[in-house]
Amino acid sequence: MIEETKKYLHLILPFFNTKRTKEIFRINPTVIPAREEAADVAIYVYDYDQSEMKEYELEKVTDAFNCRDNNKISWINIDGIRKSDVEAICKHFGVHMLLMEDILSVGQRPKMDEIDNILFCLMNMLYFNDHNGAVESEQISIVLGKNFVISFQDDKNRDVFDQVRDKLRIPNSKLRQSGADYLCYAMIDLVVDHYYLVMEKLGERIEQLEEEIIRYGNSRSLARINNLRKELIVLKRNMAPVRDMINGFLRSESDLLQDRTTKYFKDVYDHIVQASDLVENYRDMMMTLQDLYMNKVNLRLNEVMKVMAIVTCLLAPAAVIGGIFGMNFEVIPLTHQREGFYVAVALMFIIPIWMIRVFKKRGWF
Repeated sequence: MIEETKKYLHLILPFFNTKRTKEIFRINPTVIPAREEAADVAIYVYDYDQSEMKEYELEKVTDAFNCRDNNKISWINIDGIRKSDVEAICKHFGVHMLLMEDILSVGQRPKMDEIDNILFCLMNMLYFNDHNGAVESEQISIVLGKNFVISFQDDKNRDVFDQVRDKLRIPNSKLRQSGADYLCYAMIDLVVDHYYLVMEKLGERIEQLEEEIIRYGNSRSLARINNLRKELIVLKRNMAPVRDMINGFLRSESDLLQDRTTKYFKDVYDHIVQASDLVENYRDMMMTLQDLYMNKVNLRLNEVMKVMAIVTCLLAPAAVIGGIFGMNFEVIPLTHQREGFYVAVALMFIIPIWMIRVFKKRGWF
């Protein structure tokens, strides 16, 4: 009995589950959310130039201070955010206090700032959770200075920068032969390219939903439409501001950005514009699927009403004949004759059969 109850609860929960809606719309920019201190912090440093590259893990953030003036390009990747670590490294590398507050913030809108010869960008890496069909985001902050890049991540167990690490290990790669601005571009480009993987997953869910609605649309289909629309809201909210962020790099006149690197940011800009257009197409498709579902429901209702109307029409002659012969008059033709019953029953069958032929001839069913 308990198992049966759980089974039916699992079927109806999607209609009443508003937890995801609260997660999406709970962000209030006027309230500073409290960030939990990371239990474990992993600090990885990649020092490289055209001739060599060294990578190592540090135990504490102060060990990365010597990366500022080592005549090499340094990428300091900090997985797990603690306020004391962020304050210490920002103070040493000359990162403004306002930028430090953005790094420590939660739920920030993707943006780009330029303060005191430091370029800063904040964006979200997106992942698709196949288990619950939800789009998950992780805030990442990138600080670009002279010959160094500092990245801050919340989760140390996943990111999209493995391709950057692999290219750094190749001696003659474009990444090794370029400056810190190209490293910053490569990181942003990977985050934007990963958006397409998330959209591909959502696209597969939308295609499955479309086939489900066409074949046997039911109430669960409507719930899935609603859930996918919420995930598209998350996708658009995290992707749309990235266009302005990339545009900030294109308009910047900072000496940290070389002219030859600007064209690469233009390529990222084209990618994010295309991704935003694709999200809009997905939203239009969801509206179309909702209309398709409603049309199918109305069509099914019309079919049921048509069948019921035909049955009612076919039973009407029998009801009329039975009503006539059931009247309390003494003189009714065939009432007191043996053939009267058979004639009445025959009419009750012949007239509906004739009506069916007329209905088919007119194409009513």
